[in-house]
Amino acid sequence: MSNLGITHHCLLCGSPLELQLLDQRQRETCPTCGWVYYPQLKVGAGMLVEQDGKLLLLQRSHDPWAGRWNLPAGYVEADENPARAAERETLEETGLTVRATRLVNACFFDDDPRGNGVMLVYAGEVVGGSPIGSPETLAWRYFSPDEIPAELAGGGDDRIITGWKNIQLALAGGGHDKAILQWKDSGDGAVEKSASEQCSK
Repeated sequence: MSNLGITHHCLLCGSPLELQLLDQRQRETCPTCGWVYYPQLKVGAGMLVEQDGKLLLLQRSHDPWAGRWNLPAGYVEADENPARAAERETLEETGLTVRATRLVNACFFDDDPRGNGVMLVYAGEVVGGSPIGSPETLAWRYFSPDEIPAELAGGGDDRIITGWKNIQLALAGGGHDKAILQWKDSGDGAVEKSASEQCSK
């Protein structure tokens, strides 16, 4: 379980916070003005970029999970549409201009030392650019389903990538219904309609 974070002082009046039982949880509360600190999940957005049946993965250059592979992805700004965040992060990390076409999966994660969160993943269509390196990546590569590396990053990437692998292998074996179940099981709440669309490709 990752650290949810503690503010310690009221953001409104600066008074030290105290723990109180509210809504059946211990919450940091200001004894002076009554302000309550409610920790929020971080929101990440990633992109499934495919080419000739292969999935684009990036090898991380920094912690957490340095040296492991993940999707083009990053955190969503507070005033940003998650689909636009996925497009922005993909461009920054790969040099590819990719359009998010639909939401295909959502995954809760609690293994990131920077905080718990939700990863939203979009199917992407490359509309321009050329693959380049970035300071955030050691390497990039398109992987076929049977080439997916075992060393996958956490933060939802491992389950999302494994879900993509399973659905592709199931489809290759003619298992349409099995592919839907594999995709739904990969993300603690996958989008059923989009999973069906993914299977019909």
